[in-house]
Amino acid sequence: MNRMGIETKRKHKFVFWYTRRTPGVRTQTSYEDNIKKIIEFSTVESFWVCYCHLARPSTMPSPTDLHLFKEGIRPLWEDSANCNGGKWIIRFKKSVSGRFWEDLVLALVGDQLDYGDNICGAVLSIRFNEDILSVWNRNAKDHEAVMALRDAIKRHLKLPPGYVMEYKPHDASLRDNSSYRNTWLRG
Repeated sequence: MNRMGIETKRKHKFVFWYTRRTPGVRTQTSYEDNIKKIIEFSTVESFWVCYCHLARPSTMPSPTDLHLFKEGIRPLWEDSANCNGGKWIIRFKKSVSGRFWEDLVLALVGDQLDYGDNICGAVLSIRFNEDILSVWNRNAKDHEAVMALRDAIKRHLKLPPGYVMEYKPHDASLRDNSSYRNTWLRG
């Protein structure tokens, strides 16, 4: 609640999702069946209530994916909001990924990124040697919006010059069945 006792409504409602796979084990369970909804929220206050109780990335087992998506958009390449889009990918050392993830989550919830309506959500992929942050957008063919989103992410996260951002359309991920291999390097 704000000073007047009124909860502050956000432009978008969001949902946190979680995916955990057993390393080295292939199952018949589909990826979609492994995605678990944690909580949804529509106000800054309800965001902080849930976020304070979430495990921090540094304590999560590998491989794990933590997703934050706008309500109504599932964290799947095939979702109607995602199918024509793609994602910006940034690889981080495990020691700093939690800070960048939190900064990105706050930017999304606070609607602080330019071209925010083009953003579907974000994923933190916790892996053995590194963590991977990706920001998903709606339209991979809108070059101006894709590049503006890259610039907004770099600016907001204050990425040091050594960090490389890669872009990959979801249709390419569907073709090679991989989120992070064979990316299109864009800067």
